[in-house]
Amino acid sequence: QVQLVESGGGLVQAGSSLRLSCAASGLTFSVRALGWFRQAPAKEREFVAAITWSDRSTYYADSVKGRFTVSGDNAKKTVLLQMNSLKAEDTAVYYCAAGTPLRTRMSLASEYQYWGQGTQVTVSE
Repeated sequence: QVQLVESGGGLVQAGSSLRLSCAASGLTFSVRALGWFRQAPAKEREFVAAITWSDRSTYYADSVKGRFTVSGDNAKKTVLLQMNSLKAEDTAVYYCAAGTPLRTRMSLASEYQYWGQGTQVTVSE
């Protein structure tokens, strides 16, 4: 059974950095990618970043390009999200997800079959 456990969230000031970690277990061979999504209060869940297992291709939402970096360690089955220059609008619950998205559908939450419980990131002004 696939399990995803996020860690690393917290309360920081604007301009600071945080690193989120997602520990994955029970991944099947069919899982192509791990992604990060976030959901702020009263807003829909939105795509943040993703990485493919096969060739480590990375994908980012426009709102985080140049500030966030996603990386993966196949041996440790861990995916990291390094978040720099954080802004108040980055405040949300961040979720790790695993699934079988095609490269043209990496940003679609519906393409990910497995989800973690989420970790809160709060950025104060």
